Amino acid sequence: MNTLFDDKRLVIYTDGGARGNPGPAAIGVVVGSKKYGEYIGEATNNVAEYKAVIFALKKAKALIGKKKAADVELEVNMDSELVVRQLNGDYKILDENLQPLFVEVWNLRLDFGGIIFRHVPREKNKEADGLVNEALDNQ
Repeated sequence: MNTLFDDKRLVIYTDGGARGNPGPAAIGVVVGSKKYGEYIGEATNNVAEYKAVIFALKKAKALIGKKKAADVELEVNMDSELVVRQLNGDYKILDENLQPLFVEVWNLRLDFGGIIFRHVPREKNKEADGLVNEALDNQ
């Protein structure tokens, strides 16, 4: 049995943040039981949020395997209401810096059985948020 996910569902938490907007930025991602934090350079908060989702989807595919990914549904939780609403098609993407990132997420989602993008309160995303701050502090 794979300890990364159960019943063909994988839960992911992502966060992205910048100190200043734009400013030094990082991402934090929790894919099942695996945790990742990474400095990404200068970016806005919204760009960092998208980059965290992209990182998470690529990592999930690598961990699951390309063939198995098509049978797995992902639940991607994040505290950015804007990004969740854009990814779910509720909001248009007016910022041209976010448009190519949206397209990249859209293309990556084709690798999976399905993806649910869910907004969670910041308190429920503490682990991913902590990874962002740790990456920024270590920069």
